[in-house]
Amino acid sequence: MNQKYEAFVKAAETGSFKAAAEELGYTQAGISYIINALENEMGTSLFIRDHAGARLTPDGRALLPWVQDVCNAERALQTRLDDVRHVEGGTVRISAFASIAIHWLPHIIREFQQDHPNVEFDIAVYEEQDAQEATLWHGEYDCGFLVLPTSKHFFTIPLAQDPMYFVVAKDHPLASADFFPTEAMESEPYIKVRNDTHTEMDALFENHNVKPHVKMEIDNDYAVMAMVNQGLGYGLFPQLLLRDMPYDLAMLEPEIPMHRQVAIAVRSYEKASIAAKAFIECTRNWIGSQQSK
Repeated sequence: MNQKYEAFVKAAETGSFKAAAEELGYTQAGISYIINALENEMGTSLFIRDHAGARLTPDGRALLPWVQDVCNAERALQTRLDDVRHVEGGTVRISAFASIAIHWLPHIIREFQQDHPNVEFDIAVYEEQDAQEATLWHGEYDCGFLVLPTSKHFFTIPLAQDPMYFVVAKDHPLASADFFPTEAMESEPYIKVRNDTHTEMDALFENHNVKPHVKMEIDNDYAVMAMVNQGLGYGLFPQLLLRDMPYDLAMLEPEIPMHRQVAIAVRSYEKASIAAKAFIECTRNWIGSQQSK
């Protein structure tokens, strides 16, 4: 890939020459030299350098999408060349959230490698879908497991419906209830997984016309479960994340049942590599076999 364009895109994404250098394996001085050379080549300034890092100039912002398209095209060309030269080789780059990476991917990859033993994998786990969508859209990954709907126009294949459940401690007064009452969503303390974007959990409360009483917010799913286990409040999770959870919590459906729709997504199915398409097909087959059990 064009070294100057790659440095430009990474510096724009990170807002720092130092961070871009660390991710690309250069020195900070090396990145600065590359960017300076690109600016001379283009005849314009791309970044404003100050103590806070590196910010795009108006020209830099205008040129960034074009440079990203060039980088994506070069990646697609390299992928296609790899397919032509060695159909059963190459790397499938996958992004997913934690529950998929833990409960689905090991089984899917094991099945995939029975027929494609020479294909390698590069897997990234994301906590927030917005960040995951951005990297998938920019071509850093071949495919990604996302919750529908997406904010960008991906080619998506729905895979499964993942029901939402409230969790409480085993000795909680509602532990043996048939469902988690709507009034309890507002009156009981809620221990929330911190997320800066609108999630399926937020949508569930909206569907019940409830504003939860958030007692605390925590970055980690399992830390939330630990707090719930101590009777400090209730939690809300998709069923997939509750598989093999480390605590013996009571699971309750919401009064109005709700699920999230999990899909596998690519920016363009036509331009996806042969290996990526084979992985997608393997994923669909494995999910189908699980649903028929």
